Amino acid sequence: MDILLTLLDFIVHVDKHLELFVQNYGTWVYALLFLIIFVETGVVVMPFLPGDSLLFVVGAMCGVGLMSYPASVALLLAAAILGNQSNYTIGHYFGPKVFQWEDSRWFNKKAFDQAHAFYEKYGGITIVVARFMPFLRTFAPFVAGVAQMTRRRFTLFDVLGGTLWVGGIVTVGYFFGNIAWVKAHLDKIIWAMILVPGLVVLFGAWKARRKADVPMI
Repeated sequence: MDILLTLLDFIVHVDKHLELFVQNYGTWVYALLFLIIFVETGVVVMPFLPGDSLLFVVGAMCGVGLMSYPASVALLLAAAILGNQSNYTIGHYFGPKVFQWEDSRWFNKKAFDQAHAFYEKYGGITIVVARFMPFLRTFAPFVAGVAQMTRRRFTLFDVLGGTLWVGGIVTVGYFFGNIAWVKAHLDKIIWAMILVPGLVVLFGAWKARRKADVPMI
């Protein structure tokens, strides 16, 4: 319970924790940030680590000279791309091994074929959009691997999505993160960055499920 409370405090007050870390450990903050983004995007069981809010705060810290903007963007982009590649590889490697027995309770060939077809057709936009969705961005590359989306196609959209995500949010933080109103309401902004995309995903899933339940006339 204490670990969860500590993690929640870090997520909500990531600005204060990062600033303190920079003051105490200097450039080691880059290694910490790389690790957080890599694990959040690359380990399917760690979707609760901060992503959007962390990038925004990094941009704000770059805006006041506490960190280097070019170094931060380059390092975090590398972490985001490599994290997705790691997650895809895990799904691509273990998916066939888990689902190789067609008569096992784990295997649903129809669902597998549908997932593969979906990712071949819509996987690119899914990988890009998922970057901006907490939790979903952790699972999307794993599912792409399980669904056997081709590595070349996945990598193309992995790089594109990672560039838009890291470059976009860090830049927004750089220009707007130190505005007085934003700093005064940063905790609320962080909660909004976590909850709003999550609610969008839940609404989309509910709508899709409702549509699937409607009988065809």
